[in-house]
Amino acid sequence: MSGNKILDRNLTIEAVRVTEAAAIAASELSGMADEKAADQAAVDAMRTAFNKLDIDGTVVIGEGERDEAPMLYIGEKVGTGKGPKVDIALDPLEGTTICAKLAPGALAVMALSESGKLLNSPDVYMEKIAVGAGLPAGVVSLSRPIGENLESLAAAKGVKTSDLIACVLDRPRHAELISDIRKTGARIRLITDGDVAGVIWTSDPSTGVDIYVGTGGAPEGVLAAAALRCIGGQMEGRLVFRNDDELARAKRWGITDLDAIYKLEDLAGGDVIFSATGVTDGPMLEGVRVVPGGISTESIVMRSATGTVRKVKAFHRRP
Repeated sequence: MSGNKILDRNLTIEAVRVTEAAAIAASELSGMADEKAADQAAVDAMRTAFNKLDIDGTVVIGEGERDEAPMLYIGEKVGTGKGPKVDIALDPLEGTTICAKLAPGALAVMALSESGKLLNSPDVYMEKIAVGAGLPAGVVSLSRPIGENLESLAAAKGVKTSDLIACVLDRPRHAELISDIRKTGARIRLITDGDVAGVIWTSDPSTGVDIYVGTGGAPEGVLAAAALRCIGGQMEGRLVFRNDDELARAKRWGITDLDAIYKLEDLAGGDVIFSATGVTDGPMLEGVRVVPGGISTESIVMRSATGTVRKVKAFHRRP
């Protein structure tokens, strides 16, 4: 873990307030089958909450490039400008489809880091592999086939490959990967959305997930790496470019090695604060709930410099 403590520890609680605001706003549209409206409500609420923070913040992982996103776009400045210079990765509503269907596991997520320490990735796909803490360095790698990775992981854990559970996004692009995993005897937990949570599950023994693997959004990869920096684990990511437009984006971001494999600290380095608030009930967090007199939320907030992980249950009185 980082020995640096650039970020004020009070920012840990302030970060929770940001994700709480986004989660509450999104929850008001959960189950209404309108992904865009729920996402926009979360974006609006998160932007308002950010501007109350004493930070000089720059969004490096956000809602897209400026011409695509009117708010919380990559490069946008947020905060009062009076505090520490920080880079911000965010997803005001991770799991828009989940929220629209009132299905389990939608989250509001953000991470803060020292300026220049988060991978400033274009909004493309990223191939990812992640495992939890307490394992030998390099136990898994994107440079090896999935079968070899599962054998290595099983040996490190002292179990059979058939005892392992891999978490994979349920997408047609993963058909071969899923087949290769099942050939080893390992089982698979397929998820419809929410690969930030999927990566975090590898460090939570109660979920039963041993490894996360597959291709998802690069922004989510950076957010997941920020969480693992705090709670422990290993992760690698490799950007995936599907067309000339995405290759041009990489060039604009200064990415020259298109096949680079990014380690955990390449994705999220320095002093990191990570916060997530449940929008709908899930394995990790309760969702927003209407209770007598107001609303309850449950969040998790972590910091890499101290290794602190807090669950925060909050009551919000309705105006």
